Amino acid sequence: MTDSDDRRHAPLDAMFEATRLTGLGRLEESTALIQRTLFGRGAHPSRAPAPAGTPALPPPSPQGDAPSERTTAEPLQSVLSPERVRAAVEGVVRGLGRGVAPVLKGMEGFGLDSLAGGRARGPAGMPGEVPGQVPGESPGESSGGSFTDGHFACAAGGRDYKLFVPSRPRAPAPLVVMLHGCTQTPEDFAAGTAMNALAERDGLYVVYPGQSRRANGQRCWNWFEPRDQGREAGESAIIADMTRALVAEHGLDPARVYIAGLSAGGAAAVNVARAYPDLYAAVGIHSGLAAGCAWDLTSALMAMRAGAGGAEIAGPGSSGAVRVPTIVFHGDEDGTVSARNADLVLAQAGAAELDAAPERFAGEGHPYTRTRYRDRSGRVLVEDWRVRGAGHAWSGGSPRGSYTDPRGPDASRAMLDFFALHRIPRT
Repeated sequence: MTDSDDRRHAPLDAMFEATRLTGLGRLEESTALIQRTLFGRGAHPSRAPAPAGTPALPPPSPQGDAPSERTTAEPLQSVLSPERVRAAVEGVVRGLGRGVAPVLKGMEGFGLDSLAGGRARGPAGMPGEVPGQVPGESPGESSGGSFTDGHFACAAGGRDYKLFVPSRPRAPAPLVVMLHGCTQTPEDFAAGTAMNALAERDGLYVVYPGQSRRANGQRCWNWFEPRDQGREAGESAIIADMTRALVAEHGLDPARVYIAGLSAGGAAAVNVARAYPDLYAAVGIHSGLAAGCAWDLTSALMAMRAGAGGAEIAGPGSSGAVRVPTIVFHGDEDGTVSARNADLVLAQAGAAELDAAPERFAGEGHPYTRTRYRDRSGRVLVEDWRVRGAGHAWSGGSPRGSYTDPRGPDASRAMLDFFALHRIPRT
């Protein structure tokens, strides 16, 4: 193992050692170990400086609205107080198992609950119902279309999936890839987003890859693992190869393929889109994070709580990356993934190089601001939707699924409308 490998695994090693110490009743030692791991030797969270390389806070959102008090990330001295560290370590003991996911599960006190096994459901369905199931229908199925099981395998690995096929598809039909959040399943995500009903109307195919418990105990896409972020590697390669296979098998339009996701799925979606700009014509990120913003447990924690930055967050103009048209949804009261991450996604999409046009809306549901970013020809390349009073949930989703907020605006409809504006140019 190389020195870099040792550094990458050090945070997890420290967590397991802290678990051992806690099991022996040595709570003060385990607390001090976690504090040293996150802030450096001899540091204490109440007086620890920002870790080296931590970026300055991003500039104010172009909407011009005054930020909600709850939008600001909780101070690290509160997040990592001895009491919360101790509670987290005790949680690790209760959930200890194999791999990263059980450690994250035990760290719910750090705000990792929804990305690592929390269950912030919307209103529950009727007793005995499968989440998302309409009486007389299979879970996630839309009247007139079919919702079938599938499995895909390639050199990088394999995953199950659910595929929605409309009753009257376009010829050739577009494809939307939907990546669920932690603890969710393809059926649950389809029900919560109500994407299949919209796809039936529009004649689109929708595929919902499912994360396996073997890959992650809480069904989280491993967005923070370097081996799963790049081209032709790990989960990104599995999703991309699955996409290509479905396009070929069903004769879909290769110029109109899109990818979107929620939370961990949103972070994974932008990783995949940035790795394969020749495959995906646009990407939708709901309550997610910028591509490559984390590389281990510690950096994932820091990014979720306060945003992250660095060379990997640079926009296409400065990094040489291909611009991928991007639509972002984020609630300004998201306590799981800081809304600052939405600003970083916009920066990575090159929004600063475009002309911004914010519009504010207020109605029966959540008020929100939609900002469209256009190039010199007037083409909308980026959209930013900030939803006032919304937390970590799919905006405008159905209460039959988990992590949804039915009060809107409708993120599913907005994403499909944005996707319809974009296609990969023919070469």
